[in-house]
Amino acid sequence: MSPEQASGIKDTVRAFILGSIAIAKLDDDDDLFGSGIVNSLFAVQLMTFIEKAFGIEVGMDDLDMENFKSLNATAAFVLRKNGHSAA
Repeated sequence: MSPEQASGIKDTVRAFILGSIAIAKLDDDDDLFGSGIVNSLFAVQLMTFIEKAFGIEVGMDDLDMENFKSLNATAAFVLRKNGHSAA
């Protein structure tokens, strides 16, 4: 994954989360679920946003918290869905 691609995805998702939830900051490796930043209801909103923002379909097989637990994990997931290596 190129740093530019990953950074753009993380910035887009970070802006969505910060615009939706009252938190001061969000680091790339913050655990969104473990820290309570994202609950189950907001997770659905996040998946819908990711599908629309990046033109991908989040399928049942993709609904693994590991794919979305942090901004870094989400960026890697989006790049994989778009056919880019996450290496």
